[in-house]
Amino acid sequence: MKYILVTGGVISGIGKGIIASSVGTILKSCGLHVTAIKIDPYINIDAGTFSPYEHGEVFVLDDGGEVDLDLGNYERFLDIRLTKDNNLTTGKIYQSVINKERRGDYLGKTVQVVPHITDAIQDWVMRQAKVPVDDDDVEPQVCVIEVRQELLDASFDSIEEREFLRVTHCLVRDVQPSATGEQKTKPTQNSVRELRGLGLSPDLIMCRCSTPLDNSVKEKISMFCHVEPEQVICVHDVSSIYRVPLLLENQGVVGYFCRRLNLPIETKPRKMLAKWKEMSDRSDRLLEQCSIALVGKYTKFSDSYASVIKALEHSALAISHKLEVKYVDSADLEASRLQEEPVRYHEAWQKLCSANLNGVLLLRRIVIPGGFGVRGTEGKIQAISWARKQKKPFLGVCLGMQLAVCEFARNMLDWKDANSTEFDPETEHPVVIDMPEHNPGQMGGTMRLGKRRTIFKTKNSILRKLYGDVDHVEERHRHRFEVNPELTQHFEEKGFRFVGQDVEGERMEVIELDDHPYFVGVQYHPEFTSRPIKPSPPYLGLLLAAAGRLPGYLQKGCRLSPRETYSDGSGSSSPDSEIADLKLHSLAQE
Repeated sequence: MKYILVTGGVISGIGKGIIASSVGTILKSCGLHVTAIKIDPYINIDAGTFSPYEHGEVFVLDDGGEVDLDLGNYERFLDIRLTKDNNLTTGKIYQSVINKERRGDYLGKTVQVVPHITDAIQDWVMRQAKVPVDDDDVEPQVCVIEVRQELLDASFDSIEEREFLRVTHCLVRDVQPSATGEQKTKPTQNSVRELRGLGLSPDLIMCRCSTPLDNSVKEKISMFCHVEPEQVICVHDVSSIYRVPLLLENQGVVGYFCRRLNLPIETKPRKMLAKWKEMSDRSDRLLEQCSIALVGKYTKFSDSYASVIKALEHSALAISHKLEVKYVDSADLEASRLQEEPVRYHEAWQKLCSANLNGVLLLRRIVIPGGFGVRGTEGKIQAISWARKQKKPFLGVCLGMQLAVCEFARNMLDWKDANSTEFDPETEHPVVIDMPEHNPGQMGGTMRLGKRRTIFKTKNSILRKLYGDVDHVEERHRHRFEVNPELTQHFEEKGFRFVGQDVEGERMEVIELDDHPYFVGVQYHPEFTSRPIKPSPPYLGLLLAAAGRLPGYLQKGCRLSPRETYSDGSGSSSPDSEIADLKLHSLAQE
């Protein structure tokens, strides 16, 4: 097993997470099996109770792990499936050590930070690095470890972060790239000096900058940081984050890894990176645009919906369209906002309803992602009502699907007080209810989490066709409430169909509305399994409907078109084959 440690600051949107993902990508393109681990110093057990405004979205894994959004980058770039133990936190380590102490595993010894905590970290990383993450169930050969270091911060005095760095010094002996923050050499020199003070000596210095480094700057960094010029890597601004692996490969990173780690591979990446180059080139050539309104409550911080945006980008790229996302704060769509701030209210509705692309006024399409809490829910219901009545493409995810049920019940079933018991426990028409296993007394880890199977109940389903006309799909969930199964018959009679259910037939998973171009809701979160070259079918359907191409795509069997597929010579996005996935997540057809 070879270990690569990535540490340093985060600047301008391309930081440790993208560097770690890109390093893993170029190594995987050489035929290696690669895994990734994220180490965070906070005391939380997991990311499940984090505020989206503080940390961004909570990413959910197959096993139900609620983890840092950087693990989403790892999965998307490397096309792998991680587990909750790939996100290591101070809380997890201390909990495991305390549990061992309570069981008597330490035989009466005094339990201390050194060696018990540091040993626990090292054992955890070495054990988890061997867990297979590819479909072929092969043990990884390389583990990329991202450590939150914040070296440029004056606050780098925390005991927790020093503990992690001490143990990574023991663990990482092969190569430790360091992502630095600015093009000026002084901050880079200071960062490397502090890193060496902690016992870590970088083998590669990734310099984040807006433009390519001048040779004089590169030589200065090389001289003062005691590394060779080839060990100073420029990570300048690029048109797409998917060009970062190509940028690293062009600067000889693969060759350096081969020599430093003695890797048994050819120095020239193949197959996977060829697809990435095709994808990046296509992205730069896009001319047509597609506009999507994202209606939510955390719209001031785009990372709150990171996976949703990525899923939309993947789908837009698949149909050769540029994506324009307009964030609409759902609270601004409510009647109360009209009384308080009428200008803000009208601006929000104008943003929701129309888009001006190249001088042409177009009606916008809507996606409503998941969320919790009552704030802004009435505004989301108003947006759903507009999309249904105007027959504009709509995708509701998790809470978005539940609110679509509430909207239909109020306006089509005439249940004016219809609501979720999450927002109105006393409603006479509880169309959305809490699940039996939900424990309202504890917030962390009590939801229905992870990969679950959804069974399609009819062949006459748009979403079923988008998935490749399969009988069932397995997607990731994160919710505490569900559609009330006792009331579904009333909806079905009005053309509001529950076409997907769980294995027992008790939980409603997918909704579709008759006589509508694309009105789809899913209880699960399909964005978590979307990949750059394999877009998520629900999001792909939304983008196809927005571009007016969904009927033709369905009529032609949801197959790849020669112009919009990636060449056969590009190979697979994994060391083996993805042929089975191509039909399942096929791209768009003219």
